[in-house]
Amino acid sequence: MKTLGHWLTTPWRRSVVAALAGALPVLAFPAPSLWWFAYVALVPWMLLARSAPTGKRAAYDGWAGGFGFMLAMHHWLLPSLHVFTLVIAALLGGLWAPWGWLVRHFLTGPGRRIVGAFFVLPSGWLLVELVRSWQGLGGPWGVLGSSQWQVEPALRLASVGGVWLISLLIVAVNVAFAVLVVVPRSRVPAVAALVATAAVTSAAWMWSPRPDAAGRVRIAVVQPGVIDGLGSGDKRFAREERLTRELAGQDVDLIVWGESSVGFDLGDRPDLAGRLATLSRETGADILVNVDARRSDKPGIYKSSVLVGPDGLTGDRYDKMRLVPFGEYIPARSLLGWATSVGKAAGEDRRRGSEQVVMDVGHGLKVGPMVCFESAFPDMSRHLAESGAEVLIAQSSTSTFQDSWAPAQHASLAALRAAETGRPMVHATLTGVSAVYGPEGQRVGSWLPTDASTSAVYEVPLATGVTPYVRYGDWPTHAALLILAAWCVVQGLRTVRLRRPAPAPRVPPARTAHGSPARPGR
Repeated sequence: MKTLGHWLTTPWRRSVVAALAGALPVLAFPAPSLWWFAYVALVPWMLLARSAPTGKRAAYDGWAGGFGFMLAMHHWLLPSLHVFTLVIAALLGGLWAPWGWLVRHFLTGPGRRIVGAFFVLPSGWLLVELVRSWQGLGGPWGVLGSSQWQVEPALRLASVGGVWLISLLIVAVNVAFAVLVVVPRSRVPAVAALVATAAVTSAAWMWSPRPDAAGRVRIAVVQPGVIDGLGSGDKRFAREERLTRELAGQDVDLIVWGESSVGFDLGDRPDLAGRLATLSRETGADILVNVDARRSDKPGIYKSSVLVGPDGLTGDRYDKMRLVPFGEYIPARSLLGWATSVGKAAGEDRRRGSEQVVMDVGHGLKVGPMVCFESAFPDMSRHLAESGAEVLIAQSSTSTFQDSWAPAQHASLAALRAAETGRPMVHATLTGVSAVYGPEGQRVGSWLPTDASTSAVYEVPLATGVTPYVRYGDWPTHAALLILAAWCVVQGLRTVRLRRPAPAPRVPPARTAHGSPARPGR
């Protein structure tokens, strides 16, 4: 142990170890999907920060660990953004610098400070996740709680407090294990924290309301597969057309195509709109396509979910609101526009939509569309559920990242959104992975893998009722902010008290030989 400690005294070595430790939680996400590992994955990182000789060094450990986590979580961006991926990881990794300092502060203090660690450290982690979830910083991809997308008790927690509540409890468990390893005198509060976490999960399992079954609908997903080369837009449309025609006679209620499934504005291509209307008549279902094209009725390129019925365009349209940084627009293009010269960053910024839309697709079914990584944002699906959507739909395309972990990571997010809202969710892609989940986050049918070019019909269970998360929103993040604010106030008061000068000692006045006080100057 002494040899290891001596080896870590070199700053660059310590930073490398911190980056490797920070990358460990990624193993809990798809594709490895070692979901159980999330509950101990932060322990090496925390132990390293705790061993830092100074608070400043602990902050550097937090930064390096955050860099490792962000780079590992987004490593599949390297072929597209190249060196800029490292820049993004370094910038976002800095958000964990204060958390590294907090780890050292709480895990090296007296017993009462250890108790505070079970509240402040999970809250600090959640604050980092909240800040980096801002769309301009890349959105909530890789939120720690998302690693539990296939764990039924965790999905029940999501219905109560969203993915944020899962993240809080995972970090609290990691803190407990770290305390058990290095602070033996505080084993009682560590065990108490583990018991409390189990109690919260059990309470959610037993008493959180379950969605009420409300029948089923048949929804078809059309996944054409990878189509590249000259004329790929026309070829893709033709394959989607063929796969859709195969659904005739299968009594489907809605057919969903993936993101960018139509590369031409349908208002400017009545021939394509007519072919889609014909498909709708042949299959007896409306078709939700996704148009990625320059619009004929307003300037700019939009990504839009467009509904087509047997009589043509229905008029229902949703323009994507949250765009992928660098993939669909470049933040501060005048400053960062050079990213287009080193990777596949957007050559022209897409335009944003202004509001979410709930569509009536016939048969009395209301759906709420989202596009691409909008499925990572819990608030978007929650607002659609509040607005009456019975089925959530995400139209996506991860074609650029076919041989990476990205398609599986993206598909897994729909399970969290379904569990949070108590509404089933359809994740339809161009090239896989396509997936469908029921209103409790349970998988419906089989995934369509990245090597599939097919259509599939899913029996999607509907549900009614309102989950606590839809009703009360992001209350775990509010609770975390209150905990951090209270700790800051206590620290501020303590600092003021320590800095206040001590009162001068009271010296009794000198007395004369007759016993009366001396009078200076006389």
